[in-house]
Amino acid sequence: MAPFNVEEYKKGLDIDDVEGEYGYSTMERTGVRPSLDVNGIWGGYIEEGTKTVIPSSASAKISMRLVPNQDYVKIGKLFEEHFMTIAPKSVKVSVKLLHGGQPYVSPTDLPAYQAAAAALTQSFGKEPLPYFSGGSIPIISGFEEILGLKSILMGFGLDEDNIHSPNESYGVANLYKGIETIVYFFDNYSKK
Repeated sequence: MAPFNVEEYKKGLDIDDVEGEYGYSTMERTGVRPSLDVNGIWGGYIEEGTKTVIPSSASAKISMRLVPNQDYVKIGKLFEEHFMTIAPKSVKVSVKLLHGGQPYVSPTDLPAYQAAAAALTQSFGKEPLPYFSGGSIPIISGFEEILGLKSILMGFGLDEDNIHSPNESYGVANLYKGIETIVYFFDNYSKK
């Protein structure tokens, strides 16, 4: 993986510029900073063509990426309270917290991390760059909270795999490289 290049990033997304939280790079904002994403909005007439319809209801699906020291229940409640205060009095609003998980960051100074980095180097022939990325795997923070265990996450997908999108894919070559890497990981970790 080459170092992050904001110009290539913009070109890949077909956008003219990037914006975000002041004081953080695009790489940090897209990977390790809190986010609020509107995943979908619907209401009124949504089929093709035109129609003069004033919708009686509208909905939105919103997700948030949390970072350490943020609790998903508390953040969900704060979001609901804020949304209620900005809604016009003529609009009825309901917010449902569907699910969540506590944030987790995998430390880079663990023996398991070092074993994983060595395994990736063995499989791919290049030393990996630590890359923090948001995701939703609530069981990982549970392992830490309940069992006192840290977890190491290794991904083998590529940006062009479009994870979680309608045209998601995963190359067979990366599947085999992933299997090879896991074998190296267990061998390396057993020697720590």
